[in-house]
Amino acid sequence: MLLSTSASLAQEKTFLLDAKRTSVHFTLGSVLHTVHGAFALKQGSLRLDPASGKMSGEIVVDARSGDSSNGLRDRKMHREILESEKFPEITFQPMRMEGTLAPEGKSSVQIHGTFSLHGVAHDITVPAEVTLSPSQWTAAIRFHVPYVKWGLKNPSTLFLRVDEAVEIEIEASGDTSPNIGKH
Repeated sequence: MLLSTSASLAQEKTFLLDAKRTSVHFTLGSVLHTVHGAFALKQGSLRLDPASGKMSGEIVVDARSGDSSNGLRDRKMHREILESEKFPEITFQPMRMEGTLAPEGKSSVQIHGTFSLHGVAHDITVPAEVTLSPSQWTAAIRFHVPYVKWGLKNPSTLFLRVDEAVEIEIEASGDTSPNIGKH
């Protein structure tokens, strides 16, 4: 999810998500089987002030792109659960980071922000494993979204019971650029 723009951690950093190298997967457990699927990233960029941990920016996922490889299930997901025509975007806006982002190598951090789903923003903290090198960055993020608690419909039926939270896994990567984030 993140991109280092200089060797010094004292300067503001810009982190860009490359849509071609970013995957957003979901897993929903149920009594009979586990559903796996994916969403497409529309765009994403974040800014970090390492001195204060303050972050800004936004990650935008196309809600209409949700695909579990089952047309009937996907139609129900889009029409009845996500209402993706009415709410076409799922967003994350970071506010601050906890932990130290090493200028090179692997770092474990916590990112606090708001996750907007179905038109409503929810406070959330997500763990991120970030690896920085001079030429590229990668990030792995895994967290749960309690969609039923957040007001979305539970798709369970009389015979098929599903979990009330969905697991989200994001794998992101990008190239470093010395010009990104300079004013």
